[in-house]
Amino acid sequence: MDTTKTAPTAAEADTAEDKAAQNTPADAGTPEAAAPGTSVEDAQVDADADEDVEDADPAAAQGSGVGSAASAIVAAGLGLVALSGSWVSRVIAERQTLIGQIESANATTAKEKIAALYGDAWHMTALVNGVLATLALLIAVFVLARPAFGAPGRVLPVWVRSVSWAAVALGIIGVLVFGLMYFDLLVALPTAAE
Repeated sequence: MDTTKTAPTAAEADTAEDKAAQNTPADAGTPEAAAPGTSVEDAQVDADADEDVEDADPAAAQGSGVGSAASAIVAAGLGLVALSGSWVSRVIAERQTLIGQIESANATTAKEKIAALYGDAWHMTALVNGVLATLALLIAVFVLARPAFGAPGRVLPVWVRSVSWAAVALGIIGVLVFGLMYFDLLVALPTAAE
């Protein structure tokens, strides 16, 4: 009887690799996929312990919702700023007024001077505030739609939904005011008597 070990042949090596490939991670929780030297009962106990750990804290698995809450507050703040006017819109309007003063030196009619001095600045203010209102509206809609694409059964707290709906309302009002101001439907530019 020969007791020396020999290297496995290519066919034996292939069958060993095939057996290893059959034990995929999906089969890891089954008792048949237990590691050598462990019994079927030990493998079942380990699988049950893993399930208990996953079920221990369902709130931690869902997340705390801090991001949604912060986004709702930011959206509401942007909606308020869009309606009341922002520092950025004021700076851009002042810049446009300065450009209008330079251009009005070459203007020949009163209508061109009014448009250069006031109209362009008015439209730039409306444009910046409209962008802020649109941004507020998009963020609020994202916050409200987020649970539909997340974990099943996850709902936002009531106050987060309320703030998000308020931001949607502010955003819609801001976009409407932007459109009315930009196209001179809310308040038309003054005209000079000719």
